[in-house]
Amino acid sequence: MHNSSTSKMASDPEQKPAEKENLHPRNSHRAGYEFKQLCKSNPQLKAFVAANQYGDESIDFSNPNAVKALNKALLKQFYGVDHWDIPEGYLCPPIPGRADYIHYMADLLGEINNGVIPRGGKIQVLDIGMGANCVYPLIGSSVYDWEFVGTDIDPVAIRSAKDIVSSNKRFQDKIILRLQANKANIFKGIIKQGEGFDLTICNPPFHASLQEAQASTATKWKKLGINKQPAALNFGGQKTELWCYGGEAGFIRRMVEQSLLVAHQCLWFSTLVSKKDTLPVIYKALKAVNAQDVKTISMTHGQKVSRIVAWTFLTPEEQTAWRNKFWRGSH
Repeated sequence: MHNSSTSKMASDPEQKPAEKENLHPRNSHRAGYEFKQLCKSNPQLKAFVAANQYGDESIDFSNPNAVKALNKALLKQFYGVDHWDIPEGYLCPPIPGRADYIHYMADLLGEINNGVIPRGGKIQVLDIGMGANCVYPLIGSSVYDWEFVGTDIDPVAIRSAKDIVSSNKRFQDKIILRLQANKANIFKGIIKQGEGFDLTICNPPFHASLQEAQASTATKWKKLGINKQPAALNFGGQKTELWCYGGEAGFIRRMVEQSLLVAHQCLWFSTLVSKKDTLPVIYKALKAVNAQDVKTISMTHGQKVSRIVAWTFLTPEEQTAWRNKFWRGSH
């Protein structure tokens, strides 16, 4: 399930890049961005499209309004999301990478189903820290017809996600939103008694402080050859979305420890891991809670390498029993 190849560029710099082979084979965005088509999906995008240094159409990814207009177009064209917006300053995530996470999780479920990816409302997914953008539930519901529960500790994020769902009829029966009232808890107070989830997904806060988040952004601009320091992070983000006590490692360690409380109510737990240095902390925590199986999936998006770490407390026999019980009926 590892996929750490990098995308191949055409030898002639004037040509467009070759297909993005680093993205998951089922990812709709492997062919890159067709801006003419995307501008039809969202005419507002047109104002941000211009030729880049290679003569190709592109946008200024350091401009949050341009990124937001691109996301609106992508969500409409590929996922049937007619109305999508987020409050100013909230995280506006890159869609191709979010889609990759969903596709790899689909593969993981397929592994215990004779290679066939289970589709439809019988599959229940919990998105922890969904954010104001609601992107994972929108993609997963659109592509695989799964049902989602999205959670967040920020009432503004929950309200924004509710606005998105209520203004898109096709998702109204597919996505439920729950506010996590206790910031110390991840699963407690969210997963109800008798409830079961096939997957939990999470895009945790990366940083331990605002200063760390800003320093990381400055480094990113330098790598991209952008000399200016934008006032905002290009993908936005509020405090709860970007940093937390203990940073990424601290948050995921708490998630692993708390997953033990609902060990048999979830088939697979998972999280994105941005920093390689976080992995030993996660593996140590997973060993301490006696996880039955742990999988690490590599993803490469441009210059950025990230990983998904997934774990289960169920034995292979229990996983098969879960499939037979839930996937042939409903939760």
